[in-house]
Amino acid sequence: MKITLAEIAKIVDGKVVGDESLTVTGLSGIQEAEEGQLTFIADKKFTTYLKDTKASAVIVPQGFALDDKSVVQVDNPSLAFSKVISALFEPYTPSFKGVDPKASVGADVSLGKDVVIAPFTVIDDGCVIGDNTIIMPGGYVGQNTHIGSNCTIHANVSVYHDTRIGHNVIIHSGTVIGSDGFGYTQQDEAHHKIPQIGHVVIEDDVEIGANVTIDRARFNQTIIRRGTKIDNLVQIAHNVDIGEAALIISQAGVSGSVNIGKGAILAGQAGIAGHLSIGDGAIVAAQGGVTKSVPSGEMVSGYPAKPHKEAQKVNAALQRLPEYVKTIRELKKRVDELEKKDK
Repeated sequence: MKITLAEIAKIVDGKVVGDESLTVTGLSGIQEAEEGQLTFIADKKFTTYLKDTKASAVIVPQGFALDDKSVVQVDNPSLAFSKVISALFEPYTPSFKGVDPKASVGADVSLGKDVVIAPFTVIDDGCVIGDNTIIMPGGYVGQNTHIGSNCTIHANVSVYHDTRIGHNVIIHSGTVIGSDGFGYTQQDEAHHKIPQIGHVVIEDDVEIGANVTIDRARFNQTIIRRGTKIDNLVQIAHNVDIGEAALIISQAGVSGSVNIGKGAILAGQAGIAGHLSIGDGAIVAAQGGVTKSVPSGEMVSGYPAKPHKEAQKVNAALQRLPEYVKTIRELKKRVDELEKKDK
C-alpha cells in the first residue's frame, strides 16, 4: 500500500500538521511501527511512546503536534486509525459458499439470500437464518432458533434451541448460547435439577467473544441488548438483562437475575452476585466483587466493591499495614514498660 497523509486526512476528516505529501506504506502499533509506517496515539498520556517509535507519521488528538514527525490531528485517533484500516484493507471473507454438502440442514428451515452454511455444521429443524449470514464449520444451531441478517457465527459455536439472535451479530469460536442455567433445589442430600424453560435473546449489533457462555432463562429470557460487546471467557447466568452498549470484559462473571444498565462497563474478572442491579453508565473495575447494587454513573472497585475513591483509600491503608503493625508492637512494648514501672 502507498498513501499520502493528505489522502489519509480526507478519510478521517483530520488535519495534517507537517508534510501532506509524505507517503506511508504500512500501518502498525506505536511500539512495533517501522520507518515508512503510520501509527497513532489514542490519548496524550501515551506520548511517552513517541520518543522510541520509528513510525514516519502519527495520528494524534486535536491540538497535538510533534517537532520531528508529521501528524494527522483528529477528534478520536483510535476510531480514525480504524477507518484507515477499513479503507485500505479488505475484510476477511471465508472461502465457503452456499450450503456445503457436508452440512446437515433439518426440516422446515428457512434460509435467506446468500447464506453460507460451512462443512460439518448442523442446522436443526424449524430454524430461520437471515440474508448474508455465515455459519462457519462445526457450528450447531438448535431447533426453532432465529438468526438475523449479516451475522457471522464462527467455528464451533453452539446455539441451543429457541434462541433469538438479531442482525449484524458476531459470535466468536467456542461460545455457547442457551445452555441451561445453573438451577438446583436440595432435598434428602441430593441436588434436584430445576428445568430451565426460558430462552436467550441477542439483539442487533452485538459482538460476543470466544468461549463465552450465556445461559438460557429459568423462565422468560436472558437478554443481551443492542450494541453490547462481550469479551472472551465471560459467564452470563440465567435471566440476566444486559442493557444497550454495555461492555463486559474478559473473565467477568454475572450471576443470575442481574440487571446491567445501558453503557455500563464490567472490567476484567469482575464478579456480580445474583439479583443485583448495575446502573446506567456504572463501572465495575477489574477484579471488583459486587455484593450490592451499584447506582447509575458510579465507579466501584475492590472486594466487597465500594466507591472507587473509598476503595483506593482502603487499599492505600492496606499497603501500609506492615508499617502499622510494627508501630503498634512498638507502642505496646512501651505501654508494657510503663505499666511495669507503675507497679
